[in-house]
Parts: sequence; structure tokens; C-alpha cells
Amino acid sequence: MKKIIGVRFKKPSKIYFFDPGELEPKLGDSVIVETSMGKEMGTVSVVNKLIDESKIKDELKSVVRIADKDDLKHQRENEEKEEEALETCKKKIKEHKLDMELVEARYLFDNSKLIFYFTAEGRIDFRDLVKDLAAIYKTRIELRQIGVRDQIKRLGGNGICGRELCCCSFLNDFGSVSIKMAKEQNLSLNASKITGNCGRLMCCLKYEENVYEDKMKKLPHPGAIVMTDEGEGVVETVEVLREIVKVKFKDEEGSNYYKKFNANEIKVIKDSKKAIKNDEDIDPEELKELEKIEQLDKYDKKNAGKDEI
Repeated sequence: MKKIIGVRFKKPSKIYFFDPGELEPKLGDSVIVETSMGKEMGTVSVVNKLIDESKIKDELKSVVRIADKDDLKHQRENEEKEEEALETCKKKIKEHKLDMELVEARYLFDNSKLIFYFTAEGRIDFRDLVKDLAAIYKTRIELRQIGVRDQIKRLGGNGICGRELCCCSFLNDFGSVSIKMAKEQNLSLNASKITGNCGRLMCCLKYEENVYEDKMKKLPHPGAIVMTDEGEGVVETVEVLREIVKVKFKDEEGSNYYKKFNANEIKVIKDSKKAIKNDEDIDPEELKELEKIEQLDKYDKKNAGKDEI
């Protein structure tokens, strides 16, 4: 078994694991570590974790040292320089008339590289911008495109629930979120109600998706023909979490009436493959807008760069 520690570089970014060697950092300590980009300072988020060496695919990078007062002072100086670099880069973007929004500037701890993060609707030719910045800062310059989810994660904020955004508090990675999830959870397919501060589908739609998928394996879909103690009827709606099914019947005069049943009180004769949210209930314009948002999210995931530690 090998002892490793987990280091986080920015809250609430992903935790990366390192070999502490003979060092014994404590939870919350600042440490200097070797990364693929150079030396970085991070905060210890996991300590004394033991892992089977056979499960370590790549060689772990090492912890150089536990940060001292000089290291912390140097990091604060870097943060001050980052603010200045951010303003300078914004001016240069205007000069070059580039259609991009600058989000953050970040120096590596050893000042070997200055990274600028930005968002844009498409690919940007920023070669001349890089040349200008390299001439000013005399170090390696990198411009990295990120998605709008990453942008909001860096900026912070509160969601419609009133709490701090998930991406700013605990969410390390962004999973795929789809319109299908909203349909299966019988949510209103209205862009203003199921999109977050970033303008993309809310991350929390994914939290209960596994529960809905598991429950729907044993529940009928809208449109299914079922047998009940009231006779044969057609499933109108399904309350998935409560496992309650609303069934439509016809009386002797041919008029429709409805009754609710627990799922274990009905027998499925012929199921339907419809989502919980019937397509007939969806506003075509709203669906078109949501599909556009979904495609933009896929574009972000495909084209936005990711930090490599």
C-alpha cells in the first residue's frame, strides 16, 4: 500500500493526488507540488490515504515541500499580478477586436507560465494577442478556452434554491445534462425554469436521474394500457418518486374520467415507450430553445480546454 495525499488548487476544483514522500502535511496545509505544467501551490484536502500500488496507473508526481511564509507571500504577490494581467489582457483583446470574454488570469507558482482563461462562441485566432502578451510579461503565455459552466464556477453565485451554486461549493466535475432528464422527472420544459446562472441546463437535474431510471424500470409509461380493479385503462401520468399512476377510463357514455393507483395495484397489459413528459404537452418553441442550449453545452465540452496537472 502507498500513502498519498489529495491536493486542491482552487475551491471547488478537482482533487489531484500526489506522493508526499517523507513529508507529513496536515489537512488544510498549503503545499508546493510538481505538476505537468510546473510548480504549483495547493491546499491539502485529503491526508493519509492508502492505495494499492497496483491501482496507480501513472507515476504520482511529488510534493516538493510544505509551504512556508515566503511561499505564501510569493503566492499573494502572484495573485496581485494576476489582477493586473487580467486588465491588461482585456485591453489587448479590445485592440485586436476579438470576440471573446476573459474570465481569469493565473500564474503558475514558479512564474514559468501565465494562463488566461476565456469563453467564446467559436474558435478564436489569438496568435497576435499571445505575441503582445509575451512581449509584456516575458514568460510563456497560454490562452485556454473554457465553457460557460467553468466561467460561472470561477465567478460564483447563488442558485434559484437560494444556496451557493453547486459548482462553486462541492461539484468537481460537470456531467452531461440532457432534456431527457427533465422529461423523465416531469419538469416544466421551460428554459427559464431549468437552466442555471450559466444559461445551461441545471446540474442538479442529474442528481436524481439514477433514481428515476431505476423506478421507471418497474413503472408503466404514459400511454400504457393497464388493468386495474376499475377495469382496463390508459396511463395518463406517472408520479415516479411516489410510484403513483393516474389512469384514464371511459364511462358507459364514452366520457373520460381519471383515477389514481399505487403502482402495485395495476397490471401492465401493453407498455408505452413515451417519456414521462408527453411530447404533446411541450411548447415547440421552448423545446427548440432547450435543444439549442443542449447543443451549446456539447460544444463547450468538446472544444473547451481542461487543466492538466
